[in-house]
Amino acid sequence: MRDGTRRDHRRILRRAAPRALAALAAGMLLAAPAAADEYDPLEAGHPVRILAYALHPVGVILDVLIFRPAHWVVSHPGLDEFFGHERYDD
Repeated sequence: MRDGTRRDHRRILRRAAPRALAALAAGMLLAAPAAADEYDPLEAGHPVRILAYALHPVGVILDVLIFRPAHWVVSHPGLDEFFGHERYDD
């Protein structure tokens, strides 16, 4: 890199750094604090919700140990046609 180009980069950084810090400080000062929903004992104690708390880890374990590896296997070329897997774009 040429010496003059380095000076230009340094000059730009010297001007931009205080502005970036000021913008960051302003963003932190103006940000609203996060707030949780109020606790509703009538909704929180519903039997289906309690069942969902208990079954959620089971579903995650099944997803990680069975369903994702199975999807990985059947999505390979050759096997995808046999199993009827269709590719999709995100």
